[in-house]
Amino acid sequence: MQDATTRAGFSRQEYAQRLSKTRAAMARAEIALLIVSDPSNMAWLTGYDGWSFYVHQAVIVGPDGDPLFWGRGQDVNGALRTCYMAPSDIVGYPDRYVMSDSHHPMEHLAELIRARGWEGLPTGVEMENYYYSAKAHVVLSAALASELRDATALVNWQRAVKSPTEIAYMRRAARIVEKMHARILELAAPGVRKNRLVGEIYRTALDGAEDEAGEFGGDYAAIVPLLPTGEDASAPHLTWDDRPLERGAGTFFEIAGCYRRYHAPLCRTLFLGEPPVAMRQAEEALLEGIADGIEAARPGKTAGDVARAFYRVLERRGIRREGRCGYPIGISYPPDWGERTYSIRPSDETELQANMTFHFMPGLWMDDWGLEITETLLVREDSPAEPLADVPRALFVKA
Repeated sequence: MQDATTRAGFSRQEYAQRLSKTRAAMARAEIALLIVSDPSNMAWLTGYDGWSFYVHQAVIVGPDGDPLFWGRGQDVNGALRTCYMAPSDIVGYPDRYVMSDSHHPMEHLAELIRARGWEGLPTGVEMENYYYSAKAHVVLSAALASELRDATALVNWQRAVKSPTEIAYMRRAARIVEKMHARILELAAPGVRKNRLVGEIYRTALDGAEDEAGEFGGDYAAIVPLLPTGEDASAPHLTWDDRPLERGAGTFFEIAGCYRRYHAPLCRTLFLGEPPVAMRQAEEALLEGIADGIEAARPGKTAGDVARAFYRVLERRGIRREGRCGYPIGISYPPDWGERTYSIRPSDETELQANMTFHFMPGLWMDDWGLEITETLLVREDSPAEPLADVPRALFVKA
């Protein structure tokens, strides 16, 4: 068993508080057994940290006691190295279940549930989840001969308000993303190939940064760098290729610093040459809207209040934009750094609380160009939200 402070840097007391919050949410949902397959939730509950989410794995929260890690047999040592639980609560399944047409890991999980005396308990699974397949659900339901309840985002919601240690990790991630954007601004120029620039982005991200406590390294982010140029920037989710940057075009850089799996996304746009008037006008609207949104992001206000403050500016300036303009963030694994609970959109009346964190992401994707200027925000007790990163909020321009 790990010491009082685990490898992830959180105390056993903090993990106990997380487990208590989760069990309280389970009770409200009338669930006695919870099967958690989202690796972000698994890590948040137990400290498990490994690139093993391409196979079936889970953390099981029973009616009492510590959680149970269940995964591929060869990942047991990784769980022993990173989780706080006793070895008896870390269970692996044989490799004959991996990528097999005749065996499925959920059959093994069902046997484990029966062996622990949990069969027949009201059981929840994360149905709307990247890591829990339709086949897994069918096999597990049949093996347990019971109906499984949808517990999507039950654990995610418990992660919304961050602890002091989590906030400290996100501040470190913000120091990293500051360096990443500084390096982009230093190196980006006409003729620079995007793949080489991305290599420097990764090098800077992993090299880390420093704060008053000293130097620290970076982690891989849950989303790869997104940096489309010109007309490609009208699409929000293109990555990179080996073509050179162009003069007379803008490129947005959607990236995140990451420290111990905690993220601080930050987007800025760089134009090589003289930006068109329409882009400058959009920049003015974004900056005003972001400022109004930050002012609205206070405890007692809602996610919708932040979005409405932003959209009022765009409407006043004649810019049409649809969809959400932000989402909660914290600990995460690929393919997404969002927490997948509330959204910063006009219709979302989730009440903000102090120490919530979200990515205020009001990007504009027009017919033939795009503009992204964003902030990672911390909701504070008695003042507007705090941007965690200190990078000039502007459209960057290089001749």
